[in-house]
This record gives sequence, C-alpha cells and structure tokens, in this order.
Amino acid sequence: MARRYSRSASKDVKSAMHRRKRGTLRSGKGGRGGRVKSRKQAIAIGLSQARKAGKKVPKKATAKKKAKR
Repeated sequence: MARRYSRSASKDVKSAMHRRKRGTLRSGKGGRGGRVKSRKQAIAIGLSQARKAGKKVPKKATAKKKAKR
C-alpha cells in the first residue's frame, strides 16, 4: 500500500510539533497570531505548510452534504 503522506510532509509536521514544544509556534499569517498550545493545531499547521510547498498530502476533509429525500 502506498504512503498517504510524503516523508517530507512528515518532517514538516515533526518540525511544527518541536516548535510547539519550545513555545515558538504561532498561528496566523506570518506568525502574528497567538502561541499554539494545542497538539492538533500544531499538526494542522505542519500539514498546511506541506500543502503550500506542494508536497504529497491528502486534501482537507470537508463535511459531506446529505442528500435531500
């Protein structure tokens, strides 16, 4: 079975997690937002950076609309 995420995308997430632990990871454009404390938010930021760099990352999950009956 093929990898869902590229190894370089995993490195981006790992880097974001380390910055979160050190307290230097910030949210928002250009890092102007508040300090990130949430593990989930750190992962999301790492994946977002990987997507922007064009690495192999699945698309964001979106809510599926229910069909009207």
